[in-house]
Amino acid sequence: MTKDFEVEFIERGDREARFLVRGASPAVANGIRRAMIADVPTFSIDTVRFVENSSVMFDEMIGLRLGLVPLTTPIDDFEEGDVVTLSLDVEGPATAYSGDLQSADSLVQPADENVPIVELKENQRLELEADAVLDTGKEHAKHQGGVSVGYRHLQRVEVVGDAGEFESQEPQILRGVIEEGAAEHAADEGATDGDLVPTDAFDNDLTNRYPGKEVEVTDVPEAFVFHVETDGSFDVEELVLRAAESIGDRAAELEEKVAI
Repeated sequence: MTKDFEVEFIERGDREARFLVRGASPAVANGIRRAMIADVPTFSIDTVRFVENSSVMFDEMIGLRLGLVPLTTPIDDFEEGDVVTLSLDVEGPATAYSGDLQSADSLVQPADENVPIVELKENQRLELEADAVLDTGKEHAKHQGGVSVGYRHLQRVEVVGDAGEFESQEPQILRGVIEEGAAEHAADEGATDGDLVPTDAFDNDLTNRYPGKEVEVTDVPEAFVFHVETDGSFDVEELVLRAAESIGDRAAELEEKVAI
């Protein structure tokens, strides 16, 4: 028996997004998070062959930096284990940036051009070839396209009365997203019941949203707000869809093995 989830984007960008999933258990929410971190493959530099390195950095240090340069990853065009070669040749005085990497495949390029690799002084040179491999975050952290993936319960805020006339309101800090249960009491006159409001809209302090009111905060059952940021290997939508696909494939595999 399958269960449908409701998904609603609260903030949506190419590299960063916040969305709400309703109808998911804590185990499913954590499974989605883990899949985004560990199951979606990205290209990352794995092997470096130095032709010349007269910079102040050892080969190993430069290799480590190159391994952390995000590379665009069109997953449909490659399979895990595929290799793409990149080259770099920079002579000082200059700074070698990720944008100086030249790829043998136009589909695999540095996601950002301004990642510094090493500063070269006069008469210093860095020339190398590097092999980027398509692999997953479960094999190495440098293959994690989701650099920041987290979730928390959606919290519902209800106004339960007025604050005491002579009581001074202490800050009531809440971070993430709230669902308003009694929006007519909110400082925003245009709000309606059930509205989703990022807490940074009122500086994360409920006393700014509900001045002079006493409020009650509860977790909404089976509702989780995800905050996802990618390194530029692909956009957030691709990361989420691939993670969901990975969970589905593993569930189908388990079902097949249990049925045998």
